[in-house]
Amino acid sequence: MQAVDGIEDGRIMSAVRAGDVGSLGVLFERYHAPIYRYCVRMTGNPAASEDLVQEVFARILKYSRTFRDGTNFKAWIFRVARNVCHDHFRRGSREVELEAPDERPGSETPVQESLEKEEDLERLNRALERLPDDRRELLILSRFERRKYSEIAELLDCSVGAVKVRVHRAMRQLREIYLEMASEAAP
Repeated sequence: MQAVDGIEDGRIMSAVRAGDVGSLGVLFERYHAPIYRYCVRMTGNPAASEDLVQEVFARILKYSRTFRDGTNFKAWIFRVARNVCHDHFRRGSREVELEAPDERPGSETPVQESLEKEEDLERLNRALERLPDDRRELLILSRFERRKYSEIAELLDCSVGAVKVRVHRAMRQLREIYLEMASEAAP
């Protein structure tokens, strides 16, 4: 089966499962950037994330037989990526660092305001690191990756209502940690 743009991802994955390894390239083109962003936000390490993306696609090939026709491919590939990131954490690194928003030319801010924003972002990074892995992952998926609750529910194999409750609790815990850290830093 020849892979052509426009064929739904599940059918392309079925071709990979059937032995058409070349079709994996189409999936790589479509998903390597979102998977990379997810891995960077989960690990905070761009270099390691490049390796993790490669591991995701190696596992897709290795475990292609576990993909079932009719399955949402996007949820399935993010489940593989999630497992790869969890394995990465088990092997060691747990640092997470969010990227600062890009500055737009011509929108210069006073130095003091810029320093305060950097301090706030650093405090947010540290607060996010203190969250349990499952809550940090929920916030990364919902707030930074902007995934729909229905996608997250499918990825985590739970209901949309459960995702909403978990995200709310994670945000509340992050806020508490952040405010605690801010009060400790106050003169």
